[in-house]
Formats: sequence, C-alpha cells, structure tokens
Amino acid sequence: MSEEIKDIISGLDQRIRIYKAKLQDLHKKLEKVEGEIKTTTKYLELAETLYRVEKAKSLLHGGSPGEEEKEKKGGETGDPSQVILLERTKYAGLSVPEAAFLLFKEKGGALHAKEIYRQLEAGGVRIRGKTPVTSVATSLSRDGRFKKVSPNTYQLVEEAGSQTPLVNQP
Repeated sequence: MSEEIKDIISGLDQRIRIYKAKLQDLHKKLEKVEGEIKTTTKYLELAETLYRVEKAKSLLHGGSPGEEEKEKKGGETGDPSQVILLERTKYAGLSVPEAAFLLFKEKGGALHAKEIYRQLEAGGVRIRGKTPVTSVATSLSRDGRFKKVSPNTYQLVEEAGSQTPLVNQP
C-alpha cells in the first residue's frame, strides 16, 4: 500500500473513533434528558390534578378566591385528596439536602438515613441510583447543616449544638 492510502485509512480510523465517542456522549445526554422529561411530566400531572381538584372544589362550594388562599396557606380543609396531593409533592423539585433540611425542621431530632429516604421519596424527591439510602447519607455528610450522630443517623447541626458543643476545626 502506498503511504498516501495509509494516511487516509489512519485519518478515517481516527474520525470513526471520534464519532463513536461523540455518539456515546449524545446517548448519555439523551438518557439524562429523558429522565428529566419523565420527572417533569409527573410533576405536571400532579400540578394539573391539584388544579382540577381546586377548581372543582371552588365550583362545588361556590367558594371565593380568598377562601382558597386561606386553605393553601394552612387553613383547615375537608378534602382528603388535596392533603394527599400536597403530601406527595411537599419536597418535589428540591435537592436531597434542601428537602432533608425541611424534614428535620418539621420532625426535629435525629433520623436514620433509611427513614429520611422514605420521607423524601413520599414527599416527591426522586433519588436515582442503586443505593438510594447511601445516596441520602452521602448527601447529608457533605452538607454542613447536618451532623452524623450515629451510624447512618443524622440531625441538624443547630440541634446537635444544643446537646453537645461543636469543636472548631482548623
């Protein structure tokens, strides 16, 4: 083979490898976008359901917009479907540490990573991965607002501070 043909073949081989790598990257991006689409679709469905419930409720009861606002801000509601929907979307769209912070503020005290995971999942947080409890524990360990008080058990630093003094780290 001539030197020119070898150069052409080598160049084409290099381009093929580049295109294959680019294709793999695009497939990874596609999987990520598809996951985001599924999540957003679920949130949209929940929001639309909540909207329909509120709209039907206002039409049935002839309620004024002021009454609906009162109920949304924590007033009493007799509609169990609204309570269920609000509980299922309580932490939707939040990161694990943000949602856990709200959970700790609500519950108080120390919680095991498994219980935190259950509460966050029930509240709308989607944790991807093969070991979601470990993912929760890792997220809390990396966030300065949380302190590990026993194996896989965490609490807010401000609550831990009231029980044991925090040591200043250099």
